[in-house]
Amino acid sequence: MALNKIWVFAEAEDDKVTTPTLELLTKAREIASAVEAIYAGSSSEAVATTVGDYGATKLHVIDPAGGLPGQIAAAGIAHLASEQNPDAILFAQSYDGRDALARLSAKLDRPVLTNGMSLDNGDGLTFGTAIFGGVTLVDAKLTGEGPQLIAIRPKSFSAEPGGGGPAEIVNVATVDAGRAADAKVLEHHVEEQQGPKLEDASIVVSGGRGLGSAENYGPLVEELAKLLKGAWGASRAIVDAGWVPYALQVGQTGKTVKPKVYIALGISGATQHLVGMKNSDNIIAVNKDAEAPIFSVADLGIVGDVQKVVPALIEALKAKQ
Repeated sequence: MALNKIWVFAEAEDDKVTTPTLELLTKAREIASAVEAIYAGSSSEAVATTVGDYGATKLHVIDPAGGLPGQIAAAGIAHLASEQNPDAILFAQSYDGRDALARLSAKLDRPVLTNGMSLDNGDGLTFGTAIFGGVTLVDAKLTGEGPQLIAIRPKSFSAEPGGGGPAEIVNVATVDAGRAADAKVLEHHVEEQQGPKLEDASIVVSGGRGLGSAENYGPLVEELAKLLKGAWGASRAIVDAGWVPYALQVGQTGKTVKPKVYIALGISGATQHLVGMKNSDNIIAVNKDAEAPIFSVADLGIVGDVQKVVPALIEALKAKQ
């Protein structure tokens, strides 16, 4: 049974709607009769065109007035929800998404489900997620009054346009966000990026403790990724060990990737890591432990020492350039 109305919290970077937003819109139009989007930001016409193509018929626009989007959006959505009663509101598991979701939960006095990996509608919304550090996968449902507040991990669904026209823009009246509105964005700093973004790369090379040391990460993982014109990532183990920054972490508590090729070097394959990459089209694993869990999801597995296998692979690739 389709839900009557689902709202999606829309996000944009450089006036371009984010991929996780498009993924949520695609899923929403599959399970609901009506899909609308909420957006706190500028360039609403460009955003309306994109979200309309992916199924939203309306775009409710909230002016953040130089404030933090999540804080202002929560106040605006709470006001709208009390008037229009959507069945559910979906958020991407992003910084602004989590900020808006948490504040909205407090304002509406509603529980939330976060870190979702699947969403289906049979006898009510069924939400799939991983618990206990990614070891166990479970389904959950919210009961009680709506709207249901749900956050979904990026890459959980495919983003597919529906061919709709631009969404109708509805400007939301200024709302009182309280002291939260006092916080203002003074400057934007763009993170330095080498190569494609980890979340969007078609090829990802990640390293784990099997590399042996932090000094081996650059010559093995980064070098191979650059030769393949891909991005490089890491397991939680070496992030926690301080070998590489958290921004490179792939897994339940890091980033979710879905490249055409994922190469795991010296990664054992704990469930926490698999949650973030198991939906890759092709998975190649190199590990000296033949019983490593990573081989259970690998399309191609090489049982061997990464410090011997990878240099040979890099040499072969350079020879073909």
